[in-house]
Amino acid sequence: MIELSLHILDIAENSTRAGAGTIEIAIHEDPDHDRLSLSIKDDGKGMDKTTLQRALDPFFTTKKVRQVGLGLPLLAEAARSAGGHFSVISKENEGTAVQADFQFSHIDRQPLGSMADTITALITGNPDVNFIYRHQCGDHHFAFDTRQIKKEIDDVPINHLDVLQFIRQHIEEGLREIGSEAQYPKSE
Repeated sequence: MIELSLHILDIAENSTRAGAGTIEIAIHEDPDHDRLSLSIKDDGKGMDKTTLQRALDPFFTTKKVRQVGLGLPLLAEAARSAGGHFSVISKENEGTAVQADFQFSHIDRQPLGSMADTITALITGNPDVNFIYRHQCGDHHFAFDTRQIKKEIDDVPINHLDVLQFIRQHIEEGLREIGSEAQYPKSE
């Protein structure tokens, strides 16, 4: 994967397959302290100790459709390659928390990518899951919560095309306002 947002997409999709009802994604860009951190937390079924110990082995997966599980190992390697570290904590029937930290200025740090596209894709395929996305850049904050959107749109599905377009634009605008690396030109 060439962008951190794609790692986030992959891990959050794993969370949905693990039965998560709520997934929290947090990013903190801190160029003044030369750090970038991201976390993905869910309330899914979690992993037992044996599965957790094997989770970073690329030749281990719980999926039936393929024999490799590259999501966590690739993110762990991306963090280590960029002067950072990686951790995963999981408890059965409680959920999983993934944390990756990077040296912000490291030449091998992957770009953040389009978080607006990532969050929109997650909502499109998982309309019943609640996504909470928090992004901090220096002292500036942006937050997005699908539970609030669902209250506002009442009986319109959150994955309706017009709602998704609004969500993508809202996230892009919010990231631009806080000066995030993940900002992209305004959608047409």
